Amino acid sequence: MKINASDFKKGLKVELDGDPYEMLDCNFEKPGKGQALYKTRLRNLLKGTILDRTYRSGDGLESADVHRADGHYSYRDTSGFVFMDDAFEQFTLSEESCGSKMKFLMEGAPVGLLFWNGRLIDITPPQHVVLQITYTEPAAKGNTATNVTKPATVETGDEVQVPSFINQGEKIKIDVVSASYVERVRD
Repeated sequence: MKINASDFKKGLKVELDGDPYEMLDCNFEKPGKGQALYKTRLRNLLKGTILDRTYRSGDGLESADVHRADGHYSYRDTSGFVFMDDAFEQFTLSEESCGSKMKFLMEGAPVGLLFWNGRLIDITPPQHVVLQITYTEPAAKGNTATNVTKPATVETGDEVQVPSFINQGEKIKIDVVSASYVERVRD
């Protein structure tokens, strides 16, 4: 389906040069003479690159078959990370495609799945996860200064900086995007 330039808006998913793009920005400009212009900023959903393109009124782009679904991280195998949607279908995404998004995810964690033409192309991890600390040094006696942190290893094997009062075996909430400590979680 072709989308006319007059219908361009932020968040629109379009296909350009055989790749899916998301419209990040669209500005309408009407010069003194001539046709109206639509200045757009597009992000490639496969590569993450940004394009700036200008279209005239009457131009258009093809709509991309992109949709989101809820799912869960199932397991990791030799080909990458395996995810399952709510219909119990499994999809694999390579390690390069996932990047650091898998850093704090345990098996069974909920994720957002992004599909293009029926193929999984990206995931969105949850904003926060709760993990148990498997190793951290004990706090130094008398060290009561504020904002003193120390490294702690969590169940996934990754490290996060935590306040000095956090001990081994405790559960903490972690912001997945910034990879930072949020708060201690009491059972």
